[in-house]
Amino acid sequence: MNIFVHELKTKIKSVAVWAGSITALILIFLSMFKAFSSQSAMVNDLMKSFPPELLIAFGMVDMDWSTILGFYGLLFVFSQICLAIQAANYGVGLVSIEETEWTADFLLSKPVTRAKIMTEKLLAALVSLAITQGIVWAASFLFVNVFREGQEYPVNSLVLLLLSMTVFQLFFLMVGMVISLMVKRVRNVLPISMGLVFGLYILNAFGGMIGEQSLEIISPFKHFAPSYIIKHNAWDMPLVMISVVLIIVSTIASYVLYARRNILSAV
Repeated sequence: MNIFVHELKTKIKSVAVWAGSITALILIFLSMFKAFSSQSAMVNDLMKSFPPELLIAFGMVDMDWSTILGFYGLLFVFSQICLAIQAANYGVGLVSIEETEWTADFLLSKPVTRAKIMTEKLLAALVSLAITQGIVWAASFLFVNVFREGQEYPVNSLVLLLLSMTVFQLFFLMVGMVISLMVKRVRNVLPISMGLVFGLYILNAFGGMIGEQSLEIISPFKHFAPSYIIKHNAWDMPLVMISVVLIIVSTIASYVLYARRNILSAV
């Protein structure tokens, strides 16, 4: 029984939907850049007229919409939400799906350890996320260069934005998985994954609005803020390390919790 292949097959359709949706989002959004760039002064004046709290909440602080990278940076905020939901869905459903469908006892009756089950399922999820990221990378470079209207842009900043997707999705994958293992039984993946993603997004937005860093500091939306990456051409490493530590802790905790988990039988 090849768990990895089976899990990967079950995620192919999901990968196609998420990657296709984000690619379409990038295409539609960047195709509007010409209209915005031709009215750059008016657009930037309009941005200044918005309340600072609104700009902070939607990650639009220090974003120059007259540049292709600044325009892409605003789009990237919405792409992050999509990528987070995908990763959280995979994490929450990774080992809970068999319990929901009452097939966990059948899986565990096979001559395979729980650690191996977890590892193969996790590898399938990681490959699925990597495929999604690869497609988003290709679409981003393609459409940025197609619609940049002859503008030059710092390629390093775009690369750093795209590289941040890996750690960003790992955070939601692993935290989603450990949350599902801390719950007695997951009846529906979506409410938990959506709650995790939008809860952390709102926490980041609310913390930024009221100037309370202790609230936003635990959110990966703050750790990988596009506005910071574009402005400084670098990651905010102290905040990024918070995400890395949480990923490591969640991974270890997930293996321990799954090894000790009392799996309910279908009969």
